[in-house]
Amino acid sequence: MSHSNRFASQHRSVLPGSEKANIAQLPASLAAHAISKPGTPGELITVTVILRRRNHIDHHAMTDRDARLTREEFGKQYGAEPASIRLVEEFAQEYGLTAVPHDDLGRRSVSLTGTEEQLEQAFGVDLTHQEIHGKTFRVREGSITLPEELQGHVTAVLGLDNRPQAKPHSRAAVPHDTNVSYTPVQVAALYGFPTSSAAGQTIGIIELGGGFSTDDLTTYFQGLNLPVTNVVAVPVDGGSNSPGDPNGADGEVMLDIEVCAAVAQGANIAVYFAPNTDQGFIDAISTAVHDTANKPSVISISWGGPESTWAQQSSTALDEACQSAAVLGVTITVACGDNGSTDGVTDGQNHVDFPASSPHVLACGGTTLQGNGNTITSEVVWNELANNEGATGGGVSNLFPLPTWQQNANVPAPTVSSGGRGVPDVAGDADPTTGYQVLVDGQQQVIGGTSAVAPLWAGLIALANQINGDNAGFINPTLYSTAVAGAFNDITQGNNPAFSAGPGWDACSGLGSPNGAAIVQALAPQAVAAVAAD
Repeated sequence: MSHSNRFASQHRSVLPGSEKANIAQLPASLAAHAISKPGTPGELITVTVILRRRNHIDHHAMTDRDARLTREEFGKQYGAEPASIRLVEEFAQEYGLTAVPHDDLGRRSVSLTGTEEQLEQAFGVDLTHQEIHGKTFRVREGSITLPEELQGHVTAVLGLDNRPQAKPHSRAAVPHDTNVSYTPVQVAALYGFPTSSAAGQTIGIIELGGGFSTDDLTTYFQGLNLPVTNVVAVPVDGGSNSPGDPNGADGEVMLDIEVCAAVAQGANIAVYFAPNTDQGFIDAISTAVHDTANKPSVISISWGGPESTWAQQSSTALDEACQSAAVLGVTITVACGDNGSTDGVTDGQNHVDFPASSPHVLACGGTTLQGNGNTITSEVVWNELANNEGATGGGVSNLFPLPTWQQNANVPAPTVSSGGRGVPDVAGDADPTTGYQVLVDGQQQVIGGTSAVAPLWAGLIALANQINGDNAGFINPTLYSTAVAGAFNDITQGNNPAFSAGPGWDACSGLGSPNGAAIVQALAPQAVAAVAAD
C-alpha cells in the first residue's frame, strides 16, 4: 500500500444511491436458502467506477437527428473529465488497487482491481459470502463511503456485490389443446413487417447467461429457408457464450437471436455476454452502445428485475448508458416482464420492471395473438395468471417521472411523487400459448414471454433503419405523436390485472402492436422532422 494517507485522512460520506439491500431482502426463494460462507483469501476482484459526465445530456441532444455525434465526438463532449480519472487513479494507488481507465472516454469508467480486504478499506464496506442454491455470491449490504475529494466525481461503484441482478423474461409453453405457435416469420407477416433485407444493420443483444450453438442456428434458419445469420459473441467482464442448458438461459439466448434474425433477414447479430450482476448488466450495455467494431444500430434486452431490487446508483448508471445510446442514434428495446402488474413482488403493491422503465428505452409489453396468414383474427393483453403461466408487465414507474412525450397518454398517477413514467410503450405477441417456434440445444421448443417482443421490435427497427437509410435512434417521442396513430394495432381488451386495456395507450399494452410498414414510414427522417415541427 502507498505510504501516502491523503485519502485515508479525509472525512468520508455516503456515495448517494449506493444503499444495497441486505440478504434478507432477497426474494424469499433465495433468502430462505442463503448460507454464510468464507471468502477466498487473496482473490482479486475488479470493480467498475463510473464517473460524472463533463456535460449534461439534454432532450434535444437525444431527439434531434442532426445533433447526433460520432462515438469519438461523444467522448469529447460527454465523457469523463481527465481530472476525475486522475483523482481515481491516485485514490487507487493509495489503497494498493490497480486502476485501468477505459480507453473510450464516453464510457466514463475506470476498472479497479484488488483483494477483498483492499476494496473493503477503499470503499468503507464489509463484504460477506452467501451460498444460495449451491452457488456462492459476494454480498455487500448498506452504503459505500468515499473520501470527500472523490464526492461529486464518482457516481457509482459496481461489482463489490455480485449477487444476481436480473432474470430472463422468457417462458416455455405449457401444453394445452388450444395452443397455437408461429415461426418468427409468421408473426412478422401478421404484423405487416417489410420482407426486404436488413443487410448492413447490426442488432446487439444483451445476455446475462447461457449461450448459442452455431450448428443450431444453421439448422434453424435452413429450416425456415432463410440465409444463415452472422452471429458473433462479445465477452464482457469475463462473460462468455456458454451453451449447454436447454432449460436455463440458453432458451433466452436462442429466442432472442432467432426472432430478431428471422424478421430482420441479413442483419448481423452481436451478442454481448456478461455476468448476471448490476456491474455486468451495465458494462454490457455500455460496451454495446460504444462498440466501434460491430456498431449496432439497435440493442435488444430481455432481462430485468423489479425497480425495487435495484440500488439507485445502478439504475441511474444504466439509464445514463441508455441516454448515451440516444445521442449516438442507437435504439434500445427492452422486455417489460412476465409477472403482471406486481412484477412478481409479493408486497401487495404494483411494480414495473427495470430497465424497461427507463424513459430512454422502448418498453415492450405482451399480447395473446391469433391470426391466419397475414390477418390478425384476435389480439388481447397477455394474461395467463389464472393458470400460473404469466402475464405482461406494465404500470407506472416509481423511479422515473412522466416524460414529456407521455404527457398526453393518460398515464395513471404514480404511487410515489418521484414516479410517473408509464410502461410499456408498445406490445407484441408474448403469450407462450401463442408462442414462437425456436430451436434450443437441438430441441424444438415453443417459447413466449415479453422476451420475444424486445427482439421482435429490434428486428423491425433494424429493417426501418435499412429501408430509411438512417438510424431511428430514440423513437419514443415520435411513436407517441398523434401523427403516427395508424402505425399501431390498438389493443383494447384484457388486463395485467391491475391495469386494463382501452383505446390508445394503456399500462398493459402501451400504444399497441406494430403495423410494420407504417412504423417504418413513421421512422423515416422526413416523417420524424414533420412530427418535430408540429
